[in-house]
Amino acid sequence: MSVDTNEPLRVAVVGMGQRSAIARHVAEAVATHPDLEARVTAVADVTADGRARGHAEYPDALVVEHHRDLVGAVDAAIVTTPDWTHAEIAVDLLRAGIAVYLEKPLAITVEDADAVLNTAAETGTPLYVGHNFRHAAVVRLMREIVDRGEIGQVKAVWCRHFVGNGGDYYFKDWHADRAKVNSLLLQKASHDLDVIHALGGGDTARVVGMGSLSVYGDVTDRRDRSGELMGDWFSLDNWPPLEQTGLNPVVDVEDVSMVMMTLDNGVQASYEQCHFTPDYWRNYTVIGTEGRLENIGDTGGGVVKVWTHRRGWDVAGDREYPIDGVASGHADADLVTMTEFLRAVALGEPTTLSPIAARAAVAAGALATRSLRNGSVPIDVPPLPAATIAHFSTPTPAVTR
Repeated sequence: MSVDTNEPLRVAVVGMGQRSAIARHVAEAVATHPDLEARVTAVADVTADGRARGHAEYPDALVVEHHRDLVGAVDAAIVTTPDWTHAEIAVDLLRAGIAVYLEKPLAITVEDADAVLNTAAETGTPLYVGHNFRHAAVVRLMREIVDRGEIGQVKAVWCRHFVGNGGDYYFKDWHADRAKVNSLLLQKASHDLDVIHALGGGDTARVVGMGSLSVYGDVTDRRDRSGELMGDWFSLDNWPPLEQTGLNPVVDVEDVSMVMMTLDNGVQASYEQCHFTPDYWRNYTVIGTEGRLENIGDTGGGVVKVWTHRRGWDVAGDREYPIDGVASGHADADLVTMTEFLRAVALGEPTTLSPIAARAAVAAGALATRSLRNGSVPIDVPPLPAATIAHFSTPTPAVTR
């Protein structure tokens, strides 16, 4: 890929839906890093509504219908389209020599995830998968505690995810349709499966899943919300779950699910997800040979507690560390993630997020889904080709400018 060194990195936004807001961090990253030059110069969206949003958000940008229309016009693309489109769009852009920031999940099947990674390895085009939660303050704090040995060698990692906004976030549009999302162990759980791997120091080697559509399948009030975004219908007053209205016409994904994992280093892990709780946060427990940690809250204002002495039940713990960062959401982690991508593409700097780790999260979620829908049989994760692993083990150079 060759671009003019006298011009900023030309960035496209592919998909102007709810998640496209992450592209606003391009300008913020440039503003806070004087040596970085990049700007959004193009938008692609297959819907008229999306193109209208593109014109409004980026009035000076080229606005086109298809991602293929971006070839020759941009150096990099931020892909925030619906999950089932990720693999095809990423492969097309990578083959065209356009560096790709691909919103998580990488894909909705292991096969599609591998196709994306293999294409990046074959073409040498930079690929970055936006697993922003690794940069969240709570995760960074837990990793620091683990890395400095406060709880000894990690042997078990658990995560309980209370998805209190699940009805609004995932059951009123395409997220509720397994043909488009596979399961919410991809779209929603990929964050936490990735963090479990980071805290456990390994990737899932064998996985078992259980789950069901326990609540939202009983809600009969359905309607097509084409042209709407989640912000158009979200309200904390949409409660209790069985009184939700306007669910997606197709609702066939599980609203409660559980995953058990053996990591490739022997660590045992579990993940539980429920979309009809009143509260919205995730709780991690990491147990080592010399103690355990647990977060209470997962944004600014919460704490991570550490127990390192024997006793009965005790909520105080031996040590307590405050969680920094934003009070809700993950805008701070989004900015770090976008900055890392832009600096990697423009300046050739190494990244802390790995496409191989993103593939590991997809494998755990997709194969857990296959397991839970087939009698909870254990499934082993297939390996990536050695050439692909080798490619992502080598630093990616900056684009030729």
